[in-house]
Amino acid sequence: MNHSFGRVGVLYGGISAEREVSLLSGAGVCEALRAEGVDAHLFDTGKQDLTALAAAGFDRVFIALHGCYGEDGTMQGALELLGLPYTGSGPTASGVAMDKVMTKRLWLHHGLPTPGFEALMAAPDPEALAASLGLPLIVKPPHEGSTVGVTRVDEIGMVLPAYEQARRFDDVVLAERYIQGRELTVPILGSGAGAHALPIIEIIAPGGNYDYEHKYFSDETRYICPAELDEALARRIQRISEEAYRVLGCEGWGRADLMLDARGEPWLLEVNTSPGMTGHSLVPMGAKAAGISYGRLCVEILAMARCKLRRPAGT
Repeated sequence: MNHSFGRVGVLYGGISAEREVSLLSGAGVCEALRAEGVDAHLFDTGKQDLTALAAAGFDRVFIALHGCYGEDGTMQGALELLGLPYTGSGPTASGVAMDKVMTKRLWLHHGLPTPGFEALMAAPDPEALAASLGLPLIVKPPHEGSTVGVTRVDEIGMVLPAYEQARRFDDVVLAERYIQGRELTVPILGSGAGAHALPIIEIIAPGGNYDYEHKYFSDETRYICPAELDEALARRIQRISEEAYRVLGCEGWGRADLMLDARGEPWLLEVNTSPGMTGHSLVPMGAKAAGISYGRLCVEILAMARCKLRRPAGT
């Protein structure tokens, strides 16, 4: 047994709209870590509270939570208070990356390419929104993932229903210019100057609809890894993804999602700081293309677990 990590908790489940996927991710990670000789144990944060987590005797934890209260900085902050090393980004980077509006503002400030957008605090004027961003456009809750609450709006009459759909999940709604083109994703490992992109993956979903079902459960979605791209373009996309990751202050691992338009220009959509680790997930796919097995990937991520905030002396 690998004792260097001590007793490891795999945090999964949770209470977000992505609970079902998190259960699959956590089970896969725990099984892989055990196969690698790690003393790993599942811990469902949706059924067990922080008192139970503090009493579980974990030496470090692998966060396999997705969405609110797991990927948005709240759990990371709690783990900092517990002094419990954890995988992935810290509280601030997790919170910013989970907020797609703030993410886009930071990227624009640093000159990184991301589609034009509006943050909607109230129901918009459909004609004005369409005039500003054009049609089609994407309407989504900015604090959710896995395409939860996302609608592609192709005509004026769809704007308000799409807004109401997104409002079911968030107080703010993000309306974003739609980019027609190829859907790409770039897994990233490491932190700071050491962050490096893995091979790019192209996603080809039936009818171009990469929704929740096609992400996690359908066998109809095609994945091309490495994506068939000119070498110089592929490297440029990887560099943009790494910079997008660093700008947000991400650590450990993550995944940048982009669109490549017809002119060959990449557009950043978001960075996931706790990506899926299921049988259909993309980070393990990119790692495999780089010669890294699922088990080794889990161990490498776990090896980077640490508390990110400085604790006062004597605490």
